[in-house]
Amino acid sequence: MMLTRLPTKTWLLAGTVLLLSTILYLAHSSVGFSFSPAIQSDTEASFTSPHHPQIPPQSVLENAALPNPSRGTDPCIPRAGSHFSKPSDTFAGLLEALDVMQSHYYVMWQGQWPTAIDWTAAVMGTHVSAALAAMSEAWQFHPHRTSYLDLAEESQEHENLINRYFTQITSFYFGENAFSLRTQAYDDMLWVVLGWLESVKFINLHSALPHPPHDKTPKDPARNLSAWYARQFVPQFAHRARLFYDLASKGWDTSLCGGGMVWNPYLAPYKNAITNQLFISASISMYLYFPGDHNSSPFSVRNPVRQLTNVPAARAHDPKYLENAVEAYQWLNTSGMTNWRGLYVDGFHITGWRGGQNGSMGTGKCDLRDEQVYTYNQGVILSGLRGLWEATGSVAYLDDGHRLIRNVVAATGWNTRGTRRRWQWSGLGRNGVMEEACDSTGTCSQNGHTFKGIFFHHLTLFCHSLPSIALSDGVFQTFSASDDLSKWHKKHCKEYGPWLRNNAQAACVTRNDEGEFGTWWGIPGCHGQANSPMSDEEGFELPPDEGTDYRNDVVPRDIIWRLPDDQIWQLQNVPNDDESTSKIESENSKQDLADARRWDPNNRGRGRTVETQSGGLAIIRALWKIIDLDLS
Repeated sequence: MMLTRLPTKTWLLAGTVLLLSTILYLAHSSVGFSFSPAIQSDTEASFTSPHHPQIPPQSVLENAALPNPSRGTDPCIPRAGSHFSKPSDTFAGLLEALDVMQSHYYVMWQGQWPTAIDWTAAVMGTHVSAALAAMSEAWQFHPHRTSYLDLAEESQEHENLINRYFTQITSFYFGENAFSLRTQAYDDMLWVVLGWLESVKFINLHSALPHPPHDKTPKDPARNLSAWYARQFVPQFAHRARLFYDLASKGWDTSLCGGGMVWNPYLAPYKNAITNQLFISASISMYLYFPGDHNSSPFSVRNPVRQLTNVPAARAHDPKYLENAVEAYQWLNTSGMTNWRGLYVDGFHITGWRGGQNGSMGTGKCDLRDEQVYTYNQGVILSGLRGLWEATGSVAYLDDGHRLIRNVVAATGWNTRGTRRRWQWSGLGRNGVMEEACDSTGTCSQNGHTFKGIFFHHLTLFCHSLPSIALSDGVFQTFSASDDLSKWHKKHCKEYGPWLRNNAQAACVTRNDEGEFGTWWGIPGCHGQANSPMSDEEGFELPPDEGTDYRNDVVPRDIIWRLPDDQIWQLQNVPNDDESTSKIESENSKQDLADARRWDPNNRGRGRTVETQSGGLAIIRALWKIIDLDLS
């Protein structure tokens, strides 16, 4: 598929944006790090209070068995022939990944990524808004610019590119299947909340840039025509975020397990990591970024005197959102939902629960744990922890976040990379590369294809520089970081650099001739060397079956997962009609590693999708934002 050709000078911006940070980075690009998992026992994890800091262990410098690649050999630079091919840097790779995602998978007249499902489409919108924020930051911190109107031609081209993708976001607002999402699981609703708040954050960020005024003396200050035009969409985006947050909040339940969010109201109660993490991140994001909402649609009607009734206005920075986030994290942090590696497992069932049949609530406790581990269960909580620090000033939240990241890095086999044990499964990957358990077998559904991108998106939010100025309006208040705390946080985030670059390398190697990313980044024999055969398979092992992989297979039709009055699970050979959890069956997915030598393993199953493309976009953005862009 041919790429739409953009203005030829688009690459000029990307070529100069990061010159200074490139020089600074190359000064230490050969240093490697070793991460030891900062884990606790399940018992210890159950009683860790977020208000009692536990400092993550310091990383240990070592000679990396797998050298940190220099820019000159970075496969994430745009492909030859791409209109982003001249500036050989990470930011240009980010622009190309976004361009491929939108030109190959997005259909403007539909306002959708047609191959996505409802919740993954919400995540795609989040990635586009986050990429737009990166583009805005790149311009604001242009090292050779003295004012926004300098380099006028480059400024116009940059603005045109941002407006191009933002127009697609506004199109998606109308194309999103909001009515269907309102009837789905609570986690599906919360992806919508985070997505539109991400768009609001981007609009606020980009609006801070000066824009040429069209009317210097508007009669109505509220219609200041010098403001960026996108601000008119903030009320609509905020309204949708508010509606879906209110709907999802109904999933909070104290009758079982003493609290926690239920995943799906149409199944037996299952309190899983992702729904609770989403509720934490959505709650704190509503507290920090929600601008308020006076739109009573679609639930109210006008009375005879033409006044809106039934739905009160929602105010910005409502303390209830902060209270929800604090309470939800306290519950999650004491639930015992982490395994011996310090990773979040999928969730808890309640032993003996029968939906009230004969009055049976079972034990009423979260005591039947599903040990399945997914990458995104380690990621979404990170943005929540970052927000909780900003809202409370408790450094313990940052401690918890860094500890989890270190556990993740260790679980990708970072400390055994380049050794004879590099292809052994380490919990979340091998050879220092993150991997979903379904990647190597080619059996990932659209869910699994989306997970790694979600992790790296929320890691990027967590590692954003801490603010030096607190906000306050008399009621709402945030906290600022001292110089020491800011340096501490930045230092730890920078230490993840070699690991991030290792994953970005592995992801970029999977791109095909059209620039589309695959899902399995850690293919043996291919890491760091494009088009190499899968010849180094010594010690390779498939991930063990540790739980119920309902995200890539069907939700089990048994008494543990299904409601007592749901007769479907009792029937035999009933076709799966749950699109979001359907397993993709194909002859390709049954190929073993030996067969995979003769073809591209990332063509198995669903092949390359908009979801796998979002993963590539997210890891490149994480590398650029956390490591290559220095905002200090």
